[in-house]
Parts: sequence; C-alpha cells; structure tokens
Amino acid sequence: MTQIEFDIDGQVFVADLLEDEAPQSVEALREFLPLESELMHVRWSGHATWVNIDEIDLPEIPRENHTVYPSRGDILLYPGYRNEQEILVPCGPTCFKSPAGELAGNHIACLDASREELAELEEETLQSGAKEIVVRER
Repeated sequence: MTQIEFDIDGQVFVADLLEDEAPQSVEALREFLPLESELMHVRWSGHATWVNIDEIDLPEIPRENHTVYPSRGDILLYPGYRNEQEILVPCGPTCFKSPAGELAGNHIACLDASREELAELEEETLQSGAKEIVVRER
C-alpha cells in the first residue's frame, strides 16, 4: 500500500492512501506533493485541522469516496466545489462544513495516529495557532 507522510513541526505521521476508493483524488494529490504549508485549526467543522490548498491548480475531481462525517484520522481532499480547496485532518468528532453549509470531501487516506496524538494536535492548533506541515509521498 502506498503511503504519505505528514511532518507536523517535526512530528511525523504516516497515512495509507486509498488508491482504489479515490483514484482520481489520490492522483491529484500526488501531482502537488511535496506540499509545504501550515496546518490550522478548523473554524466550522468541530475537532479537526486543515491545510488551505487554494493556490494549487487542481484538475477536475469528481466526488469519490466522499463524506461529510469523517472519522478521526480520515484525511479528506476537498477540491473546492463550494468553498476553498483544502486537506482536512479530523482529530475527533467532525462534521465537515463551512459558511456555505455542509461539505463532502473525498476520503483519500487514513492517518496512523492514536486518539491521544490527534487530540493533542487539535488542541495545540486551537491554543497556539498554525503549525508548519510538509506532506510528502513515502
């Protein structure tokens, strides 16, 4: 199984890509990796963090393996159908939404991180602000 790494301020997490479930989304992700950006706390979605990728020129990506209610560690790629493009990293109870309402993101990967690690990550971004992140293929 192909994997990607999320290096968040020096703490590295690994995620298994869901190539069979979301092939076009995974291919689009690969096209812009490695990605150096900021991981921020969400404003509307609950216990989650996100990376704004609006500056990336994504191809047309269909809804595939999409969900509004991702589980902890379910990485979503949102191609910007009704809101800005982003990568969502759920850290606890999450309902993916924006001022435009509920959004369905394409579930592209599963992060290998414990409940405690994700809760700590979410809390740190809430209390201290954005963290540096590098996403790369392994």
